[in-house]
Amino acid sequence: MLSWEDEFEQSMGTTTAAAPAAVKMPTMPEVAPSLYQKAAQPVAKSEGSAARVRAADKRVINGTTDVNQLVPFKYKWAWEKYLSGCANHWMPQEINMDRDIALWKSQDGLTEDERLLVKRNLGFFVTADSLAANNIVLGTYRHITAPECRQFLLRQAFEEAIHTHAYQYIVESLGIDEAETFNAYNEVPCIKAKDEFLIPFIDVLTDPEFKTGTPEADQKLLKSLIAFACIMEGMFFYVGFVQILALGRQNKMIGAAEQFQYILRDESMHCNFGIDLINTVKLENPHLWTPEFKEEIKAMFYKAVELEHAYAVDTMPRGVLGLNSAQFMEYMRFIANRRSNQIGLGTLFEGASNPFPWMSEMMDLKKETNFFERRVTEYQTGGALSWD
Repeated sequence: MLSWEDEFEQSMGTTTAAAPAAVKMPTMPEVAPSLYQKAAQPVAKSEGSAARVRAADKRVINGTTDVNQLVPFKYKWAWEKYLSGCANHWMPQEINMDRDIALWKSQDGLTEDERLLVKRNLGFFVTADSLAANNIVLGTYRHITAPECRQFLLRQAFEEAIHTHAYQYIVESLGIDEAETFNAYNEVPCIKAKDEFLIPFIDVLTDPEFKTGTPEADQKLLKSLIAFACIMEGMFFYVGFVQILALGRQNKMIGAAEQFQYILRDESMHCNFGIDLINTVKLENPHLWTPEFKEEIKAMFYKAVELEHAYAVDTMPRGVLGLNSAQFMEYMRFIANRRSNQIGLGTLFEGASNPFPWMSEMMDLKKETNFFERRVTEYQTGGALSWD
């Protein structure tokens, strides 16, 4: 049987045309100078009209075609992933939290180690997806010049908002201290270390002065794409996913576990889209993939494994649910190998294996059915809308 990641793998620019001279261009926001500076450049013209976009002329970065023209498609894989994301739509409040609430309030429902695990994971996740969304909206989106890829990024940003909503919904439902949870990324060392690893990659792309077009700048963009697609969404979420889903497998915190299952599915698609994006940038810009650059990326992976293992140790210092931190070191090496091979770096940790083969089951179930209760869930919510 194929693993969920193998199934995902099998499933698998630009300027705005210049405004007429008679129209006064509005002042452009400072957050995206490179995009609008390119937009002011003249475009090639045919007889009496602007040249039409050809698919062959599109580029993922540093494109020179009209970013507003989605078709003709060149990156059909990005459009198909966008459609898949739309088909997977869900909302947190659709999941019943009554049993979770009763279990959390019960004096003997959960052990102290299990409660710590839940709190630590919520403390990390409540802000992690906000960081991911900010990176997309304020950084990555404005430097990607393929409209098909931008379409997926818009959907991804919305899904990150849904994930943040889900964590808030769990925190509120359980009555956990909101101030403590939402500030954990400033107060809990293992969470702070992961976020501090990621923030510099956000800062590069959100800097108003940053623009692509040189090998050095393009490598910074590529490194940021790898940091978020392969490491944040492809590695940093996985200890938490395993832990919460392990609770669900023991019929504990099943509402939270169901939401984490849906989030895992979304993040898997984000990760695979990001990997396709990275590989396309490499294909179109082979000069960026230098031996020195590859060594920098490998160092990032090694550091990420250390950070995620430290997070596992902190969240489960004595072992819990049949899990222990040594298993997670092996798991993170296994996941790091998958990510490094997916972007052409080769195997980083020889012999690493997957200690949690049951994780594949999480992706084998259809979205329309509740994972733990097999409750049919209706996702076509348009009938609930008011058109007055």
